[in-house]
Amino acid sequence: MRSVKFIFFLGLVFSLPILTTAQTNSLPHLERKGDVTRLLVNGKPFLMLGGELHNSSMGNVDYMRPIWKRMADANLNTVIASASWELVEPQEGKYDFMLVDSMILGARKAGLKLIVLWFASWKNGKSTYTPAWVKQDPKRFPLAKDEQGNNLEVLSTLSTNARDADARAFAALMKHIRQIDQREQTVVMVQVENEIGTMGTKRDFSAPANTAFQGPVPAELMRYLEKNKSIIHPGVLDTWQKQGLKKSGTWEEVFGKGVRYDNWKELSYLTEELFMVWHYAQYVGIIAAAGKAEYNLPMYVNAWLKQPGRFGHAPGNYPSGGPTPHMIDVWRAGAPAIDFIAPDIYATSEWRYVCDTYTQSKNPLFIPEARSNSATVARSFFTFGNYVTNLFAPFGIDGNDDNQAATAADLLELKDAYATLGQLTPLIIQHQGTKNMTGLMVDQNTKSDSVTIGGYMIKGRLGRRFGGGELAGFDIFGSAPGSSGSQPPPEQAGGAIIIATAPGEFIIAGKNMSIDFAAPNPSASSKVGILLLEKGIVKESTWVPQLRLNGDELRITLAADKSKIFKVVLYNY
Repeated sequence: MRSVKFIFFLGLVFSLPILTTAQTNSLPHLERKGDVTRLLVNGKPFLMLGGELHNSSMGNVDYMRPIWKRMADANLNTVIASASWELVEPQEGKYDFMLVDSMILGARKAGLKLIVLWFASWKNGKSTYTPAWVKQDPKRFPLAKDEQGNNLEVLSTLSTNARDADARAFAALMKHIRQIDQREQTVVMVQVENEIGTMGTKRDFSAPANTAFQGPVPAELMRYLEKNKSIIHPGVLDTWQKQGLKKSGTWEEVFGKGVRYDNWKELSYLTEELFMVWHYAQYVGIIAAAGKAEYNLPMYVNAWLKQPGRFGHAPGNYPSGGPTPHMIDVWRAGAPAIDFIAPDIYATSEWRYVCDTYTQSKNPLFIPEARSNSATVARSFFTFGNYVTNLFAPFGIDGNDDNQAATAADLLELKDAYATLGQLTPLIIQHQGTKNMTGLMVDQNTKSDSVTIGGYMIKGRLGRRFGGGELAGFDIFGSAPGSSGSQPPPEQAGGAIIIATAPGEFIIAGKNMSIDFAAPNPSASSKVGILLLEKGIVKESTWVPQLRLNGDELRITLAADKSKIFKVVLYNY
């Protein structure tokens, strides 16, 4: 009975008149000014302090009912939640949007914005979220094959039937979202598919794929590469140059035979990966365009990253065809309806490298997934300070028994950090893309970091999370003294955001770091001192001091368990 009442209530809510775009604020959209790209919601820059739900959380209304408020209480302003093709279109041509409606209404009631994640043709390199009528008809919806000719649980990118069916369902979803949400604009963005690519093989070896691979590189891609030769990824350009910068030919004639390298940063099997990326981009671009034709919200794809270790060496170890950083240009060529590429950062030791590679070609930085732990929370301060970051979202924030779920303690740390970042949001938006804002990041491998800003060098060192030293309480093998286990200590990181608000004056906030100051020129005869140090809060862009510090407390120590904000004024003596 409750579900019937719920659906009836939704019907009343969504039967209200819908205002046209001209009658309401402009739709959420991306705006680029110079090198800075921002998401605008209701005409204003919107910094997303977010989190992503578990994959199947949206499969049950009762499960989600208390979670929306819990997310708002944790100081999130945005949640990423999935809409799956198998639940939206359980029978071909018959749509069920009850769960989508509950998602939008639940977020709206809690005062949250929503990013809808479309689980459809692919999710994490597999096709498990397709409807049963797709899965059970491989003749109509053919699968990719590995090099031995074995079927994979992956729809082939050469399947126009699958692509068109996905596009129809996605267009229906976007039309429905427009009908029920255009006025309130709870949904601000959409992720199309999830961690695209094929696992277990460097490329699709089905018969249609083999024919396409042995055929010419599409003229559209060649024209794009020729036009953008000066900015395409150096590794792609170098491979192309070694083949004589040919303007036409088969994939191997233009890019050479793929080679496997031992160094994870080298581009193993690049030709095969280029082939897969082009076909994934073409497929997804058509789906995104169909959705935008119904409701023109910003759309993106996210990446399972190429990274060190067993997942890092070659495509197929990570999803081949996904939007890895060296493939951003191919995605731009093949899927112009996609607005940007977003990295899922689980390779935390490469955090700075990932952010650098995803911003080097003017791709705006949105991070829709990251580990849910204290170290990730600390890195949020660095990321918002050092980059024009629009979205930060740890994964699994609703918690469950998944090993990547946020624990209650993790959610408390995120709540604390987002409270601080929420205070700083107007200042962050004001200073994005300028020389007056930066960040510091340290971890157990790189225990110090430094930046020069506003005429001073600011240094950060890893805090003392365990007391008595960075790794106090653990021996060199990672075990607690006296224990027989071999559990390593928790991952450690410290992060800080630094905003220069006036000459020699800074707002500094973050976690798990101690801060020192020096002259930028080591040979300078003058020394740097602290003229004023206050701990406080920021309210409506205005500094509100709570405690003036001096004497033995004339230092900035960002605690591990609670974020802090300081105002410091420096002088030379």
